[in-house]
Amino acid sequence: MRDDVKAELAAGLPAEAILTDPDVVASYAHDMASFSDVGTPDFVVRPRSVEEVQHVMRTATRFGVPVVPQGARTGLSGGANAVDGCIVLSLTAMDRILEIDPVERIAVVEPGVVNAVLSRAVAEQGLSYPPDPSSWEQCTIGGNIGTGAGGLCCVKYGVTAEYVLGLDVVLADGRLLSTGRRTAKGVAGYDLTRLFVGSEGTLGVVVKAVLALKPAPRPQLTLVAEFPSAAAAGAAVCAVMESGHAPSLLELMDATTIRAVNDMARMGLPESTEALLLAGYDSADPAADLAALAELCTAAGATEVVPADDPAESEMLLEARRLALPALERISTASMIDDVCVPRAKLADMLDGVAAIAAKFELTIGVCAHAGDGNTHPIVCFDAQDPDQTRRAHESFEAIMALGLSLGGTITGEHGVGLLKKDWLARELGPVGTELQRGVKAVFDPLGLLNPGKVL
Repeated sequence: MRDDVKAELAAGLPAEAILTDPDVVASYAHDMASFSDVGTPDFVVRPRSVEEVQHVMRTATRFGVPVVPQGARTGLSGGANAVDGCIVLSLTAMDRILEIDPVERIAVVEPGVVNAVLSRAVAEQGLSYPPDPSSWEQCTIGGNIGTGAGGLCCVKYGVTAEYVLGLDVVLADGRLLSTGRRTAKGVAGYDLTRLFVGSEGTLGVVVKAVLALKPAPRPQLTLVAEFPSAAAAGAAVCAVMESGHAPSLLELMDATTIRAVNDMARMGLPESTEALLLAGYDSADPAADLAALAELCTAAGATEVVPADDPAESEMLLEARRLALPALERISTASMIDDVCVPRAKLADMLDGVAAIAAKFELTIGVCAHAGDGNTHPIVCFDAQDPDQTRRAHESFEAIMALGLSLGGTITGEHGVGLLKKDWLARELGPVGTELQRGVKAVFDPLGLLNPGKVL
């Protein structure tokens, strides 16, 4: 620990904002990713104002100390992992909703606001903030912006990037940059706002966000459709999207995931199926839309289609999908969560390919997916105490990444690159794309202090 850095930090921060107890500091060292290196930070700082963040960055620049910005550390790619000797900059104490404007349909928030807290606050004014990651009860808006998070309703309403209108960002040298707008339209200059979304804290520290809001949706009704194969489920997804339907939800769980959810929550999901499609509508006549969708599912080969009778039953089915990850995590001592997005027409190929990989490496791999987006989440379950299983888990993860790219997909749809997929990003971007992105990084962070070693 450097006393000179600590003294400089203390000159501009309250004492309680600087955490140095080794056990406490260690608790901030990593997010939820597997197979990602974790360093030992010197300090954790928890600022409460923009000025305090600026002081941290000026101190870091003066002494050449790396800084790792963090939200709630629910990320799954190692993007919030500490590096040795760094300052961990936790933004969770900056958790105020500064403004909700129902006329302009915007919210202005600090980065530490929890997604669910914002969603409930705007709902009180008849509005909604649609992006809803599965970790929405814990994850923060700043973290969502950093990773470009998605969620269950993105098939209709879109991802985080589509709701970020403007940002205040503290740069590596402590300067404050304001980007974007708070108007409904605006195209002045390069779109720096969009550049920061998904940048994982490598270009600057988000300290305020202007977010677009939507009118509150109608109550959602859902149905579940059982399929005898991934091919049949994939055909149904393609038929739904090609027909012009606009479901608010189109999610998929494979047989492994269904069994895991049943074992955990005793929800009575059908275990005689190979793929379960969960569809929802929040339209003016959701029952009619579901009936039309049910016909498409039946034509694609569904063995049974069961609509929910009311919003409460619909919510129960949605909870089953949200339980997919924790249910699979219970199977073994460790899990590795992938995030590969493929063209919708290749969804069945992706699922069948993952099943073949699971058989090859003799591991349990469950798949849940935002099927309407082609965004799959293969979850590799393994015993972390078994070196051979750990090796096979890592190799299966690599094979899944390669499969996704071979199908014309991308290595991450919503979880980000972080440490976990850094090498794969270079393969996806190619040499020219990688060179240009590194050039952008150098403009914003010439000393390479912001979240070093991540993404590129």
